[in-house]
Amino acid sequence: MSVKIEDLEAAALELPEKGRARLARALLLSLGDPAAENTEQTWIEEAEHRYEEIRRGDVEAQDSDEVFREARARRR
Repeated sequence: MSVKIEDLEAAALELPEKGRARLARALLLSLGDPAAENTEQTWIEEAEHRYEEIRRGDVEAQDSDEVFREARARRR
């Protein structure tokens, strides 16, 4: 069976977000990129670090809607 890359890409983009993330991870790992293997652990560590900063009061959490609104305004 021969699948065109364009068809495969279109089908992948129709997947829900978690499915696309899972597929992306599998594809990156298939390339033998050592950095990709550590990505998940790196993000876990970063999330824990940010949580601790918020918990200690070192930084103030912001509402995501406001963050994205500001980002869109800067892009214009």
